[in-house]
Amino acid sequence: MALTKEQKQDIQEVIKTCLRNKFKNYNPESNNMPFHFRLLGRDRMALYSFIQSLNTTFGTSIFEPVAVALAKNNFVKVASQYIVGDTIFENCQQSIQHIINQLTVGATPDKNKEIEILKKSLKGNKNQIKTIKVDLFVENKKGEMFLFDLKTAKPNISNFKDFKRTLLEWAGIALTQDSNKNINTLVAIPYNPYHPEPYARWTMKGMLDLEKELKVAEEFWDFLGGEGAYQELLDCFEKAGIELRTEIDNYFNKFNY
Repeated sequence: MALTKEQKQDIQEVIKTCLRNKFKNYNPESNNMPFHFRLLGRDRMALYSFIQSLNTTFGTSIFEPVAVALAKNNFVKVASQYIVGDTIFENCQQSIQHIINQLTVGATPDKNKEIEILKKSLKGNKNQIKTIKVDLFVENKKGEMFLFDLKTAKPNISNFKDFKRTLLEWAGIALTQDSNKNINTLVAIPYNPYHPEPYARWTMKGMLDLEKELKVAEEFWDFLGGEGAYQELLDCFEKAGIELRTEIDNYFNKFNY
């Protein structure tokens, strides 16, 4: 069993708290949709609007805190919205741009080789840099660091170059601080929308090293919580939903007028 009883209870509480906070702060769209209201009912339209709003914030409002709760027992350091740093060697920045340029014209992504290039570029002036915060940071007992960028289930293909740049910048900033750091930077996809078919990894093949820079569904959650964590996590969501069923129904019934 991947999760302890205490972990399951903790995760369920995190899920319930996140959803209750969403209810508390959610304001349904006030658009007048008389045909939709009469056909489907205001409560169903409010639920539809809520689900759309929830989908846009699921990563930060639910997946991130759940990931932190799941990883606490298996890693010595765990944090969400982690700031890697704000300085990077100038030569390292130039190397990142060179790697991106090479990938754009058809080079094969190779994270190990790219990290070695960055390590050889740790010289020159240190520049201030502003990069996005790490959605999830974990460090194991060996001092190996993993920095995750959590994405939606179907990320926009046009943004893959930006994803890659972010991963390389995180690595470059961390190595600027300590060239001996064992650093891994990855994109995480919380679930596979194509299930039971395999995830369409080919869409990321041109920019990401799929073995070193991508974890999808079970790969991600089992990495954080141990083998079987993904399935047990789904059970936690189901149980939290059952416990909240009356609250959910009461919340949306108030829109039925």
